[in-house]
Amino acid sequence: MILEINSVTKKFGGLPVINKLSFSVAEGQIKSVIGPNGAGKTTLFNLISGAYSPDRGQIIFKGQRINGLTPDKICRLGLARSFQITNIFQGLSVFENIRLSIQGQTKKLGILKSVHQSNSHEEETQEILEMIGLWNNQGKIAGNLSHGDQRHLEIGIALASRPFLLLLDEPTAGMNMSESRATIELIKGFRGKVSMLIIEHDINLVLAVSDEIAVLQNGELLCEGDPETVRNDKMVQKAYLGEEI
Repeated sequence: MILEINSVTKKFGGLPVINKLSFSVAEGQIKSVIGPNGAGKTTLFNLISGAYSPDRGQIIFKGQRINGLTPDKICRLGLARSFQITNIFQGLSVFENIRLSIQGQTKKLGILKSVHQSNSHEEETQEILEMIGLWNNQGKIAGNLSHGDQRHLEIGIALASRPFLLLLDEPTAGMNMSESRATIELIKGFRGKVSMLIIEHDINLVLAVSDEIAVLQNGELLCEGDPETVRNDKMVQKAYLGEEI
């Protein structure tokens, strides 16, 4: 397993937001986390990425306990995250956004073996831009991109840190239907190149890309399994989906 969440609890004001939560992500797997607002999804990502430390339990990444490590140290171990709100350098070009992220790394960790045969930041930048479909927009100012392309650029910035595990926090937030479809195809294209853990409200994306789905309710694991298992679970339909999907 590339990631193991072992009986993790996180409280705020004495109330558990994450309560004795356990699940894992296998190497190469695309796993999604769903649940109603307040289920603890973003808190979970904050725990994994080092923004918070759990009150109890362990978080194991690539066999190493990462409880208490700072976000930058966790990133250098090979874990990267995108956020709900787009986080890019608005005034720089698309190319410069990716290249700066690459230059910020002092140790090669990566997923792109062909890239690591070259010491050229330019070649690595080009490969990432091609992966996210933005090579033809490399010279554009990032702030002038469409919302969907800005979200894809943010994913590219995360990939530029050469992660083994990529956390995507609502990658289709604010997108129209066309942009959401493009994002689904983009994520599918990463299969086999990087493990992914995704928070997402768009159930169409979740069902289309996930190998497994974990459903949270009140900080606890309500259900876990492949998309068909989760789709047909009556407790999930009642607690989160409201109706069969």
